Amino acid sequence: MSHRSFSFYKRMVFILCLLPALLLLEGVLNDRLGSNPIEALVRQSGDWTLRFLFITLSISPLRKLTGQSYWIRLRRMLGLYTFFYASLHVSLYIGLDKFLYWDEIVEDIFERPFITIGLLSFLLLIPLAVTSTQKMIRRLGKNWLRLHRMIYLISITAVLHFYMMVKADTQEPWIYIFILTLLLAFRLPLPIKIPLPWRKGS
Repeated sequence: MSHRSFSFYKRMVFILCLLPALLLLEGVLNDRLGSNPIEALVRQSGDWTLRFLFITLSISPLRKLTGQSYWIRLRRMLGLYTFFYASLHVSLYIGLDKFLYWDEIVEDIFERPFITIGLLSFLLLIPLAVTSTQKMIRRLGKNWLRLHRMIYLISITAVLHFYMMVKADTQEPWIYIFILTLLLAFRLPLPIKIPLPWRKGS
C-alpha cells in the first residue's frame, strides 16, 4: 500500500472512530437517550471504551494473520481513541453523574468495588497515553515496550469493571470475556508454526 493510499485510509479510520462521540452528542441534542440520559451517556461511553480497547488489541493478530504491517501504523491512533473514550467516560461520571461532589465520588471508590476497578483501569491507561509519542518511544527504549504491555492488565480490569457493574444480565460481559480470552490467547507462543494460505511465504 502506498503512503498516499494509507494516509487516505487512516483519515477515514480517524473519522469513523469519532462517530460514536458524535452520535452521543446527537443523542443529547435531540433527546434520544431515554428517560435517564446521564446514565445512558456514562454507560455508552464506557461501552465504546471497551470496544476501542479490543479493537486496539486486535491490531497485532490482524498483522500476523494478514502478513500486512500497515495495521501497526493504526495502533497508536486507536489506542489514543481508547484513552479519549475512557476520559469521556470518567468525566461524565464525575461531572454529570456526581456533579463534582467529591465526597460521594470518594465514597463510591471505597464502597463500590466496580468503581475502584474502573478507576484503576483509567489510571493505568494514563501513562500509556502520555508515552505514545515517537519522542517518548525513543526516550524509553526497551522500557517503552515493557510499559505498554500493561495494556493486557488494563483489558482484564476493564472487563472486570463491566462485569461487576452489571447486576442481573451478565450475557454481554461474558461476550467481552470470551473475546478478550481469544485476543490474549492469540499472543501465547505456539509450539509449531501454522501456515496461513493467504499469506505469502506461509
